Amino acid sequence: MHQNDLMTTRPAHANPSNTDVLIVGGGPAGLAAAIAARQKGFEVIVADRDRPSIDKSCGEGLMGDGVEALRALGVQIPAAESFSFQGIRFVDSGSRVEGGFLSAHGIGVRRTTLHRLLLERAAKLGVQFSWECRFTGIEARGLSFDGSLIRARWVIGADGLDSMLRRQYGLDSHLSGSRRFGFRRHYRIAPWTDMAELYWGDACQIYVTPVGPEEICVAVISRNRQLRLDQALPMFPELRARLKCASTFGTERGGVTHSRVLRRVARGNIALVGDASGSVDAISGQGLCLSFRQSLALADALEAGDLRQYHRAHRRLMAKPLLSSSLLLALTRHTWLRESVLRVLASDPGRFARLLSIHAGPRGSRESDRHAVVSLVFQRLNGSD
Repeated sequence: MHQNDLMTTRPAHANPSNTDVLIVGGGPAGLAAAIAARQKGFEVIVADRDRPSIDKSCGEGLMGDGVEALRALGVQIPAAESFSFQGIRFVDSGSRVEGGFLSAHGIGVRRTTLHRLLLERAAKLGVQFSWECRFTGIEARGLSFDGSLIRARWVIGADGLDSMLRRQYGLDSHLSGSRRFGFRRHYRIAPWTDMAELYWGDACQIYVTPVGPEEICVAVISRNRQLRLDQALPMFPELRARLKCASTFGTERGGVTHSRVLRRVARGNIALVGDASGSVDAISGQGLCLSFRQSLALADALEAGDLRQYHRAHRRLMAKPLLSSSLLLALTRHTWLRESVLRVLASDPGRFARLLSIHAGPRGSRESDRHAVVSLVFQRLNGSD
């Protein structure tokens, strides 16, 4: 399908449009929600103020559970446009530990490529799009977009961290929250490993994700909104040396990453999905996967006609990534704890692989397994093995 066919905007007009599901936000979360709803037979309109393809600063790695969720949405990522990575490597002050995935591999893929693939799938299923269409308010009969009214049985907010729809419908109240800042750049260089890498430092962390046979994505994340890759790389001499002769391309993109749990993600006929519905710190690597799995759960709830079902499912889906991100953030704050935990993992690579399967493996891991990483950290806090 030609890209121009996917960018056709429904014409604005005075008469209202009607649909089963109206999705505000055409990024990966909104498109995944649209696909999942269409797979249940609902008529869907996606409205977004931008035009494809929509880029965003992110690490561009999908863990095994994210790949599985995409498969359930009918989206396959071509090998020629991605890179399959087999595990995760942690690097800290000269020490390193790596673990391979026990089941499904991960995939590194450019954000724009992922967006295009989701868009193609949505268009093939018959989703309608309204690009360059700005949400302007709630009316008694529906939602207004630049003077055009759209009526819908269900309204889905997929408009990101600063969701206007969330605020308009009074769903902005949250239980907890923290904020960090990330910047991403692409380098033209062949990946030197089949692992995604996380370089640990006291001031920041750097993620390296292979996204093609001659391309990697490098992202820095910290609490310092001013810290860019050029300032961060000297803190990691090994990585800086590897990138010394590599050329960069594209623009360095920045963004905010939140850990935030909302009190409610649904009310009446309104539901939130993706970052609009709460989020975990990017250190977890689970943001996109959460969006995809939430979309599948939301479609089930729409089919059942009960958004309370989605609220419960959303809580379950968030539990493991929130736990993982909280513990990984603890390692960023306490150098002694990080060094101790990494020593334990280095001494038993099989343990690291098991923890990875709990964190990002396909669905079906036992509930008790989710607390294995908690036990490990508390063991180190107590000074025992």
